[in-house]
Amino acid sequence: MTENLFDINVKVAGQGGDGSLTTISLLGNALARRGFHLYSTRNVASRIRGGHAAALLRGSIEPRTGMGDNIDVLVAFDAEAIEIGGYRVAPHGFVIYDSSAGPLPNGFLPEGATVIEIPFGRLAVRDLRRELFKNSLTFGVISRILSLGDDEAASVLEARFGGRPKLIDKNLQALREGFKLASSSGFEEDSGPLRLARVEADERVFISGNHAAAIGFLAAGVRFFAGYPITPATEVLEVMNRHMEAFGGVSVQAEDELAAVNMALGASLTGVRSLVATSGPGISLMQEGIGHAGAAEIPLVIIDAQRAGPSTGMPTKPEQSDIGMIIHGGTGDFPRIVLAPGNPSDAFELAVKAANLAQRIQGPVYLMLDQSVSQDSATTAPFDISGVEIDQGARLSQEQLDALDEYRRYKVTADGLSPLAVPGMAGGMSLVTGNEHDEWGKVSTNPVNRIAMMDKRARKVDTIKDSLPSGLRFGHDTSPIGIVGIGMESGVIREAVERLTVAGIALAGLQPRTVWPVPADTLEFVASKERVYVVEHNHEAQLIQVLASVGAPFNTLRSIRKFDGVAFTPGELVDHIATAEAE
Repeated sequence: MTENLFDINVKVAGQGGDGSLTTISLLGNALARRGFHLYSTRNVASRIRGGHAAALLRGSIEPRTGMGDNIDVLVAFDAEAIEIGGYRVAPHGFVIYDSSAGPLPNGFLPEGATVIEIPFGRLAVRDLRRELFKNSLTFGVISRILSLGDDEAASVLEARFGGRPKLIDKNLQALREGFKLASSSGFEEDSGPLRLARVEADERVFISGNHAAAIGFLAAGVRFFAGYPITPATEVLEVMNRHMEAFGGVSVQAEDELAAVNMALGASLTGVRSLVATSGPGISLMQEGIGHAGAAEIPLVIIDAQRAGPSTGMPTKPEQSDIGMIIHGGTGDFPRIVLAPGNPSDAFELAVKAANLAQRIQGPVYLMLDQSVSQDSATTAPFDISGVEIDQGARLSQEQLDALDEYRRYKVTADGLSPLAVPGMAGGMSLVTGNEHDEWGKVSTNPVNRIAMMDKRARKVDTIKDSLPSGLRFGHDTSPIGIVGIGMESGVIREAVERLTVAGIALAGLQPRTVWPVPADTLEFVASKERVYVVEHNHEAQLIQVLASVGAPFNTLRSIRKFDGVAFTPGELVDHIATAEAE
């Protein structure tokens, strides 16, 4: 008797433009109707069309933000898909191979895998006059393997193409042909070798980190955005261009990153909450403008959707190698805050906090994503827009400004937060410059003034540090062994901790959400453990360097890192830690 599946990993791969995402989206819809949580990612080349491309989907009863160890069903539209992804097929997994692309390559699949060879591309062209219909043919076969009812599969397909009536009939025809192909391979309706469970599901949205962050910023009152297309941050620009006008704001596609950051600084000076979004190469270009925000105390939020570097690097691959640049980049010393979401829910929440924190410290705040968090999609509870609060910080009303004997924009205060009047307010005239300045904004190189201003700016972050987002703990808090990871590592380390617990190795986990300044709860966590595994995607263990630089005991920290553009699997972490603990 076939057992119900509660966790399944599927990969559809071929050449860019093959339509792999269509098959994955159809399957995702089917899984969602069964009550599964979804996680979806892609492996694509940095090119417009062609080159190896793959779409991956995980459906699970428990929410996950990462793929599992093995692929249960691999759809390969060409031999390259087998050669690249065959090693990850589960020992008793299923491989659906488009034999119109040539013979199945030997030596890349586990011995126990079941291979179904069907010339999908050739059949689609012969019978349906268009090769892209091979995706619906394939979905018919997958549906039978997963014991989906034929009517259930047809309903999923109709929902997918409901907005394009001309495509429905042809795709339904392709689906039915797919059912026949499955029957000829021995897979009948509702009696396949795998069977998806069906569970009750709460209300969810399926969304990427980029989209979630953009919604968070709109909800938090951001009304000016400037950006330049760059992988993997471009979706933020697309969302803002599409929706900002409806909120009474302005979204601009600038000619480059230099223009974008300076446009945002100008908008922020007028009192408008402003945002820019880019990736590592763009951050490099924006450094002078971000430093200006620090010196002139201009609120600004910067999204850095990290990708593999250096230089152009690998634009479509994930990495966390901008940490050092974000925390210490720019000329001179100026305060900044760096927040790091680990999933779409985090991205929404921390976007709101970032928008408010920029106003509170009157300076730059980074929302540090990575390619996985930015572009991968996951199910999450709907966002609570009604709970969003707007914090204006030390912004003055006209009444408060009128009550001052004298307006000093950069007044030295005990908490470092100076009064801020929007240009144009009566009595609110001030000078704004990137040079060192006195309380009125006049350029000054006086040593006493310099010390006072540097200390004042530094105090701003100290004043609000207790309100910075705290880390999320999980696992066994009293364990002497800890594990830490941010961004894309957040989901995989949680799953690894669950598995290690079953194996008899208890770990305490921490996902820091404020990376800089390093909060007390992060340092306390590290100090309370005999050893702490720090999981990150970069070559130089940049997160460990940050922790050690502020007092975390270096001999306590154990580095687990990758920099090959491929995410960790839970099994990799489990094996690494179990081996290390056995030594």
